[in-house]
Amino acid sequence: MKTLKPQKRHSMARPRKAAATGGQAVALERSVSRAKARPGLGEAGRAGSRVAAKPGRKAITAAVSVRPHVDVPYQTAIRNFETGVKAFQKQDYHRAAEVFEKLVDIDARDVAERAQVHLRLCKQRTGRAAAPPKSAEEYYALGVACLNARDLTNAVEHLVKADKLKPKQDHIHYALAVSHALGGNMDVAFTHLEAAFTLRPENRFHARRDEDFQGLAGDPRFRHLVHSAGNQ
Repeated sequence: MKTLKPQKRHSMARPRKAAATGGQAVALERSVSRAKARPGLGEAGRAGSRVAAKPGRKAITAAVSVRPHVDVPYQTAIRNFETGVKAFQKQDYHRAAEVFEKLVDIDARDVAERAQVHLRLCKQRTGRAAAPPKSAEEYYALGVACLNARDLTNAVEHLVKADKLKPKQDHIHYALAVSHALGGNMDVAFTHLEAAFTLRPENRFHARRDEDFQGLAGDPRFRHLVHSAGNQ
């Protein structure tokens, strides 16, 4: 699954997935790993890319001026985050916690927020004190992190709490649908999937391509939901 809920990045932030929600992703770390560099020069950059090359110094200067800017600190933060995620998936929670602790206060807010979520999970798994989640967003983020780690029991638990605190959110229902589908609870998965589609019809488009729904793909109910006449 890709990234579900939009995140904002300040300072060294990208624009989260251009207002992506719903089926565009549950995997927090996957969404970060795809955002490798900051946007380029906007309209100026696009216009510059169409300038024909001419011999001489001016052409070289123009070509350099429109070259997209690469945010090296942000790329470094992403690589470090991915290192922490790999350690987390290998259940090396102490090593993962060391990496995430260095990321929670960085300027790249989207990376910092994801690192905070994973750091909380690392602390829970190593018996260290961790502040409990307080909002639907925090429960949702924890649920997604557990889902990415295929800890389906805790994923459902956190996502259900998120749903109770803030009901009728398409991204929460979509994540619950994925969790139950992977856990083999097909009827419950279809209930949440239908709710996600009702709240945001665009989720049908993402569900068709979501590999986490492979277990539902052969069910006539899935085909009916994602290919209903008049829907995307």
